[in-house]
Amino acid sequence: MPATTDRYESAVARYFEAWNANDRETLAKAVAAAWAPDGTYTDPLADVGGHEQIAAVIAAAHAQFPGFVFYPTAVVDGHHDTVRFSWELVNEADGSAPVAGFDVIALDEKGRIRSVYGFLDRVPAGA
Repeated sequence: MPATTDRYESAVARYFEAWNANDRETLAKAVAAAWAPDGTYTDPLADVGGHEQIAAVIAAAHAQFPGFVFYPTAVVDGHHDTVRFSWELVNEADGSAPVAGFDVIALDEKGRIRSVYGFLDRVPAGA
């Protein structure tokens, strides 16, 4: 069973690498490493598919929240090809976390993301 747990943790680690990539080239590489070519990302604010559109959503989040980093807030949990985890968007300057959520991802046979379903648990007013 540890190999399966490692598979989930590895997929989530690549997911956070993508969400925390700060420049265009690093972001493109991180998205390609985390998502299958036809992978999707869906949350209350976005519903996109393919590496380019996923990278655009991530870049838009960085533009809206400069100086913030995504961090997991709980243990990664999974079974079969499905993984769930919670996260916060943390301001590196003061440690505040105005945005928090919960994601469920489905993996392909290579451990890359086929789909993400994100839920926003905490969002600042006006965001």
